[in-house]
Amino acid sequence: NSKSVFGIRKFYKNSSGKFCEMFGEKISSAVGPAAGPSTQLAQNIISAYLSGARFIELKTVQKIDGEDLRKCVPRPCIRAVDECYNCEWSTELTVNEAFEEYVKAFILIIITAKELGISDKKDFLFNMSAGYDYEGIRSEKIDTFISNMRSASENPFFNRCRDYLKKNISRFNNITEEDIDKLDTVISNSITLSTMHGCPPEEIEKISGYFLSGKKIHTYVKCNPTLLGYDFTRNLLDEMGYSYLDFDDTHFKQDLKYPDAVSLIRTLLSTADSENLDFGVKITNTFPVKTSKGELPSEFMYMSGRSLYPLSLNAASKLSDEFDGNLPVSFSGGIDFFNIKELFKTGVMPLTAASAILKPGGYERFRQLAEETEGGLYGPFRGIDEVHLKKMADNVFRNERHKKGYRNTESRKTSSPLPLFDCFKSPCSDGGCPINQQIPVYLEYVSKKDYKSAFKVIAVDNALPAVTGTICNHDCQFKCTRLDYESSIKIREAKKSAVDHAMDSFVKRIKKTPLRTDRKAAVIGAGPAGISAAVYLRRNGVGVTVFEKSDRAMGIVSHIIPEFRIPDEMIKKDYELSLKTGVEYVFNCNEKYDISELKKEFDYVIIATGAWEKGINSVKEGQEKILDSLDFLKKSKMSGNTLEIGKRVAVIGGGDVAMDCVRAAKRTEDVERADILYRRTKEYMPVSREELSLTLDDSIDIFELLSPVKYDGKNLTLEVMRLEDAGPGKRPAPVPTGEMQILKYDTVISAVGARVGTDLFVRNRIRLNEKGYPEVNDRYESSVRDVYISGDCRTGSATIVKAMGSSRIIAMDIFEKLSLSDDFINYNIGRSDDEIYIKRGVLSDDSIPPDEVNRCLDCGIVCEICTEVCPNRANIAVEVDNPALKDRRQILHIDGMCNECGSCGVFCPHDGNPYLDKVTLFNCEEDFEESKNTGFLKLSENLFRIRNRNKEVFDAELESSRISEEMRSIILSVCGKYSYLFYSQTKQLKSGLPDGSVSG
Repeated sequence: NSKSVFGIRKFYKNSSGKFCEMFGEKISSAVGPAAGPSTQLAQNIISAYLSGARFIELKTVQKIDGEDLRKCVPRPCIRAVDECYNCEWSTELTVNEAFEEYVKAFILIIITAKELGISDKKDFLFNMSAGYDYEGIRSEKIDTFISNMRSASENPFFNRCRDYLKKNISRFNNITEEDIDKLDTVISNSITLSTMHGCPPEEIEKISGYFLSGKKIHTYVKCNPTLLGYDFTRNLLDEMGYSYLDFDDTHFKQDLKYPDAVSLIRTLLSTADSENLDFGVKITNTFPVKTSKGELPSEFMYMSGRSLYPLSLNAASKLSDEFDGNLPVSFSGGIDFFNIKELFKTGVMPLTAASAILKPGGYERFRQLAEETEGGLYGPFRGIDEVHLKKMADNVFRNERHKKGYRNTESRKTSSPLPLFDCFKSPCSDGGCPINQQIPVYLEYVSKKDYKSAFKVIAVDNALPAVTGTICNHDCQFKCTRLDYESSIKIREAKKSAVDHAMDSFVKRIKKTPLRTDRKAAVIGAGPAGISAAVYLRRNGVGVTVFEKSDRAMGIVSHIIPEFRIPDEMIKKDYELSLKTGVEYVFNCNEKYDISELKKEFDYVIIATGAWEKGINSVKEGQEKILDSLDFLKKSKMSGNTLEIGKRVAVIGGGDVAMDCVRAAKRTEDVERADILYRRTKEYMPVSREELSLTLDDSIDIFELLSPVKYDGKNLTLEVMRLEDAGPGKRPAPVPTGEMQILKYDTVISAVGARVGTDLFVRNRIRLNEKGYPEVNDRYESSVRDVYISGDCRTGSATIVKAMGSSRIIAMDIFEKLSLSDDFINYNIGRSDDEIYIKRGVLSDDSIPPDEVNRCLDCGIVCEICTEVCPNRANIAVEVDNPALKDRRQILHIDGMCNECGSCGVFCPHDGNPYLDKVTLFNCEEDFEESKNTGFLKLSENLFRIRNRNKEVFDAELESSRISEEMRSIILSVCGKYSYLFYSQTKQLKSGLPDGSVSG
């Protein structure tokens, strides 16, 4: 009915007839989930299969299991925001429960594949994973597990599942009793030894020999990246920008060494050959690092994802070269859309992913991976092209996608609290953009080349479209969901194209809004904050006059920002827009404004004077010889890059202004070199990644860990710094080492942040806070009634669009005081859910200029990211009929399926955790009582135990007024459309197949 299974809507079907062959079995794709959170429960495995996975690495079993293991795992235990970290390892079920999950998944895949027309025969394989020592492997628990997986024909649970299907045969269209009778009873005939870390070579060889000779089972051994040695690993990660990863040589000393690995692999290949079995290696296991930034609540964590890829690639290459390409290699460690096709060409197979499918898109990413590799499926293993593989390994450090700097923000989360209901949002607009531009809407129009409509949408919220289309710091792009796919949509560029094509004609058509009130506003300062406030007010019928001390508008944009960043033509466009709107300007004013005098003529005063005072200079001696950044940029712009500043120039600082200074200096006549000096390392600079990249493109050198001490006009003395951990979530602190360096410069420019002048506020008796900034309320009204503070003079140097955001809030407050409606219209795209879902889980090659709308995921219409990133499918979107709710699909959390891994909280665009903050369905009293979540427990047909949003607990029938309308509508929906979600459960995940449920 819903055209989905566990949230999977796009099923993969091999259309070529090609296959891979492993362990004597044919599989219809070479990809699958690595042993981990995505292969623990039946629904996880089925979701992976439907999406395109055919090689399923089952989650590891070991002698410690169930509750004993769960007590060892700290929560949350997964953080996959960029490179992935985890502090969980093997299955949290008991070994017997794990077996039952794998049996259910195995049978259901075969039945579902035929029923849905995906495959008429078994086209996948399960690969067991076991660890971690010989004693545990030989235990009765693990031995029984392996034996039952090798042959389940006599296993009561397998037969019970088969009987259940026969009893429900009428529910199927394409399944017969004969199909059920012919079900394969070999769940798995292969196993991978999970060595974890510290397993000695003799133990690995002993266990593997036992698998091959004792259990007669195809065997692979997981190898760790530590095979590469500490120095190689440290240097490679440092070179690729992961220098912050904290590890020493401990695990390199404890783990399998390369010579030992080669020796035991040769022995095991020989053993396998004599037993007529397959043997190979799994590259690689995760990589242990210290938890030094509070990423997870554990001392150590295991790193994977794109930072593991260069290590895995080099380990695979090294072993392949050692064995002349004859060693079968199963590869995991950073597999994604961008590297899978090239890697598959080398003969490495299968390719399994873990981190990639923990990100938005989730399991559905497998379909694209399967399609990318389907054309290269080639039957049984025929060797690895070690030359090609080595070339890939040698060049990996040049691969920008795997360098840390490629992702230009750590997290997309915004500050909004996670609502209990109606939580969908576009983080680019709501949280990423201070003026809440309707980004998905204008992207849609731009993609259709309907620039007129696009600009109309932009101009609703944006009073400076030309300036922001050119130099906005585009925080929206740092919140774009596509960052968790490949890269942000180029939102600013889309806006700029609308400006270029449609702004001039739009401005010509503007008709001045008649005044709707006799009240007037004065704006002090014609910078971005002041002009924005004036435009918002005037176009809504409020008379506005802007007073400016200089001879032209646009403040720092006009006077300071170099023309190579924004040409005067773009500044003029926005100024003309404000004039056509009806804003009046008075230039060359005396800056000693008297607010009380202004208020005799104007009802409201908005102070938007910016931050123009010199920043604090950190140089102890010779400050008078050092230029201030704003002074330099102003004079540089006025001179047309002809200032006399010598041949060698240094700029102190690491922000965007510092980059403007050094790039302007480099363009100045006679300057031979211009350098940046910064007291931390490059990765901790506050500069935007884009500005840093442009600076490096100008062949400018950055000297790290240097703090200026003295300048005599020629010699700049600097102290060498070192970085010291400042605690979770903070940049490391620069600490003096006492070592000094002297560098020669003709000019030194300090760019460490401008300050706010307080003279205007003090003279007009506007109260200041403890930081020296004006004291304001949440509408930015100062201590003087009807006097507002907007932009940089309120908080210090910030961004243009943040200044505009404060002006919008001020304008809205004035409208409210005047009982005026505003013209901030909301537009809708009108795209269907199906059109949106089809784009989920699909990455694109952004090196080819794409049609941006095809990358936009329309999060403001459908979000549901928490359902995609949950391995266990513990978050689902349920359809709800209630006009009080904006969205007909609401997020429901299934408590019994959640192991609190935390992944949904990592990717939720709100400041919250869906597994803690969304309406929760409980299936037993014990779970309800142990939780604090808002939610419900079904006690009988019409009686429910409720914990409401105020955390009050009560039992009530559905008609009770104590149950909110929103909660009642969700309960009704679950009872009607999703009744299978109710199942009987104890804390130990009691085994069974309750009626109407596929997973107990």
